[in-house]
Amino acid sequence: MKKLLLTSLIAFVASGFSTAIQAQNDEPKVAFLFTYFTGNAPHEEQICYALSDDGYNYTPLNHGNPVIKSDTIAYTGCVRDPHILRGEDGKTFYMVITDMKSSLGWSSNRGMVLMKSTDLINWTHSAINFPTKYPKTWGNVIRVWAPETIYDHVAKRYMVFYSLRTSDEDSFDRIYYSYVNDDFTDLIGEPKWLFDAGNATIDGDIVYNEADQLYHLFYKQESGRGIYQAVAPKLTDRWTMLDGHVEQTNKAVEGVGVCKSLDGKTWIVMYDCYGDGHYQFCTSEDLKTFKWVQDTHTTGKFTPRHGTIMPITQAEKDRLLLHYGNHTNPILPDFHADPEVLYSNQTGKYYIYSTTDGYRGWGGWKFNVFSSEDLVNWKDEGTMLDVRSDQVSWANGNAWAPAAIEVKQKDGSYKYYFYFSAHNPKTNRKEIGVAVSDSPTGPFVDSGKAIVTDEERPAAARGGQAIDVDVFYDAKSKKYYLYWGNGFMAGAELNADMLSIKKETTTLLTPQGGSLQTWAYREAPYVFFRKGTYYFLWSVDDTGSPNYHVCYGTAKSPLGPIQQVNGEYPTILQQDPSQFIYGTAHNSVLQVPGKDQWYIVYHRINKNFLGRNQSPGTHREVCIDALTFDKKGNIIPVRPTHEGPQPLK
Repeated sequence: MKKLLLTSLIAFVASGFSTAIQAQNDEPKVAFLFTYFTGNAPHEEQICYALSDDGYNYTPLNHGNPVIKSDTIAYTGCVRDPHILRGEDGKTFYMVITDMKSSLGWSSNRGMVLMKSTDLINWTHSAINFPTKYPKTWGNVIRVWAPETIYDHVAKRYMVFYSLRTSDEDSFDRIYYSYVNDDFTDLIGEPKWLFDAGNATIDGDIVYNEADQLYHLFYKQESGRGIYQAVAPKLTDRWTMLDGHVEQTNKAVEGVGVCKSLDGKTWIVMYDCYGDGHYQFCTSEDLKTFKWVQDTHTTGKFTPRHGTIMPITQAEKDRLLLHYGNHTNPILPDFHADPEVLYSNQTGKYYIYSTTDGYRGWGGWKFNVFSSEDLVNWKDEGTMLDVRSDQVSWANGNAWAPAAIEVKQKDGSYKYYFYFSAHNPKTNRKEIGVAVSDSPTGPFVDSGKAIVTDEERPAAARGGQAIDVDVFYDAKSKKYYLYWGNGFMAGAELNADMLSIKKETTTLLTPQGGSLQTWAYREAPYVFFRKGTYYFLWSVDDTGSPNYHVCYGTAKSPLGPIQQVNGEYPTILQQDPSQFIYGTAHNSVLQVPGKDQWYIVYHRINKNFLGRNQSPGTHREVCIDALTFDKKGNIIPVRPTHEGPQPLK
């Protein structure tokens, strides 16, 4: 009876422990952590982190700088090919890395580094040197490449597999494996052969596919110049090679990594197009057919090389952001311009709408919306209006410079009005339309026509186009106003339906005087109210000029007249060549709800496209910095930064 009770108790405890482990593994995953290195120079052979909410679009952490210094963990002082794995307990993480300094030659590395962590920030490490550990059998090893870790449920141990090659004349790279001791500090026993394709076989990555109950080994075959697959029912069984390439490109590739999507329905397949400096991402439903999704957009320090991704929980994401959060400009990925920032009382989040940039002749046709809870980390919520689609019947392109506002309805619900400019093929002019939604992310329904055309320009205004719209709610009068104009600034009161303007209120507001290079109005009006004063901001010079900058004046009413500040229209945002910051203008302004805390959101020219022949005016990026005032209410000139503000709590 005692034995029976003891056995039952052990079984109960074991069952409870297993259930706890399963609960930890089943905690919802909300993002992906990408571990990678960035290049072949010693300062680039370091471990870096990036985050993604979808597994395809990544934002580097820690300003793109390393999160672990290689010279503190590796024999060579450099590392490559980091592979990260969540342990079976759900809360321990393992990383294995190639211990290599490529400037010494491609056949110069002799080992790997084993690492372990419980928080993804603090890591223990142990460097394994094969000639020292295996002097008789592997004393002449010249390559120990791209190690990875997987848990072997048969052996009930973690297995590390990697490519080995010696200096023997007939040697080529083959994939071997070793088991690891309990504290993940050393390899157990001699390396054992796992697989090779009959020629150089490197960069192995193994996943288990429940659908066919097989392990899938992805690897680079140097002879075939591509990525291939082999399958086996158990990790140490004989592997069966499959026909066909995995990669969806003719470019040279390596460093394949395969991971389940967050919903578990598809696979993310990624590999390093190392000759072209970017990653390529594919998707697969069955690990038999693979479909190209996109290439990474590498900018600044984000030039990822041979790494791996791992799903993480919200708590893990928050911890990484707290420790390594970028607080960096630009805040949106890729090229965007003309940002409009909005706080939604309905969702408690911030939103940015912008021109999708990077198209010749400002030829973009869609608007995407980005959301954030802290003004620093932004999520792409997708396309909320496409002017080439059936969504907008009166326009066919040039989706530019939006404005948006949240309006609370009498029943307590909210509506969102999205004003934008686009090309009207019937008039061959840029005109302003409006679309409406019950959500800040859409779907938005267009009103069906342009609401501001050349007919709505003030009589005294000449030239320019009906673009660069701004919408403003005047809390004093409880009225809404619209502003627009390129070459002139016009303003008018909106009708109660928010879908049209009161033409009789249209007013010419263009600040007078000033040279093109100082404060002469060009475009992009923006209006906000603070402590009894209406502030009018606008952009000066050309959007493709490094000198593109922001000036402002004040007024006593939403329709002016605009007055100078201390006898002039001050410049409050301009380029800083010493920091390689250019073309800082076309802004919106945000007040943190309930606080006298303000931010200016603007675009600048991506420094890699600064020259006139590189189309700087269509390669712009969105940034944010603090906006402050002196005791008299004057705007203190903004210092544009790469750091940006600290995240809001």
